[in-house]
Amino acid sequence: MITHGKNIKIFTGNANPTLAKDIAENLGIYVGDSQVGKFSDGEISVNTNETVRGADVFVIQSTNAPVNDNLMELLIMIDSFKRASAGRITAVLPYYGYARQDRKAKARDPITAKLVADLITTAGADRVLTMDLHAAQIQGYFNIPVDNLRGAPILAKYFIEEGFKDQSDVVVVSPDLGSVTRARDFADRLNCPIAIIDKRRPKANVCEVMNIIGDIKDKKVILIDDMIDTAGTITNGANALIERGAKEVYACCSHAVLSGPAFERIESSAIKKLVVLNSIALPEDKKSDKYEVLSVAPIFAEAIKRIYEDVSISKLFV
Repeated sequence: MITHGKNIKIFTGNANPTLAKDIAENLGIYVGDSQVGKFSDGEISVNTNETVRGADVFVIQSTNAPVNDNLMELLIMIDSFKRASAGRITAVLPYYGYARQDRKAKARDPITAKLVADLITTAGADRVLTMDLHAAQIQGYFNIPVDNLRGAPILAKYFIEEGFKDQSDVVVVSPDLGSVTRARDFADRLNCPIAIIDKRRPKANVCEVMNIIGDIKDKKVILIDDMIDTAGTITNGANALIERGAKEVYACCSHAVLSGPAFERIESSAIKKLVVLNSIALPEDKKSDKYEVLSVAPIFAEAIKRIYEDVSISKLFV
């Protein structure tokens, strides 16, 4: 419950209004009165029907598909609040899109993560609140404060409640070498060992499992990643683990992008249960018994409350 003396406002675009409502309910307030639509030619239209002058404004908007529409909604909303004399504007991005191109891997590559950071800053954001950036160094692309919350504690709590902690037959598996730190942190929470899938990616969204480092034979394994897009990596990994002797395969991630053939791949894969956070709204018609969706509303509400009241949020990062 918000008790601070300043005025607080929460607004949302069309990316995930249900999450914004849940966050507002956790704070004991309402989502602000604004409509985000389109003109007949496709341009974004924003109309806000209440004052924001001097207010601490939080704009909740993930930049998932349709990525460009959701990103432009965010930018235009920030611009409108800046021009309406908001006291401070925090861009709340439960999922930060365009983050995978975070460096020049080869000649003439763009760095879209930096470009989006510049756009958000230029639009008028004073602060950014997000979760599980694809690469932690993206925080350095901003010249404004960035708080990067972690989804691992929420995911780990689910598996602990399901009885996976301190079990000798449980192994946490990193789907690639780049996710080893995340897997190790997750494994520490469950008090279990880790294994690593050594894969080769011939081109974007295509992967080939090469080798598995670690003991997974007759084990319950949990694959963890920051995001699942086309689900090629996670399903190939799950199938390879079963082929190499794993007993059961579970998977979890913070951002269920799930584009293209993802749902079909997951349904036909060896994954017994996929646990995801609702940083991106999962379509109701795509849900099945394989999916477990956990809410990030409480942690974002707590972070917003602490930012609003100008107190430390460092305890939320553990």
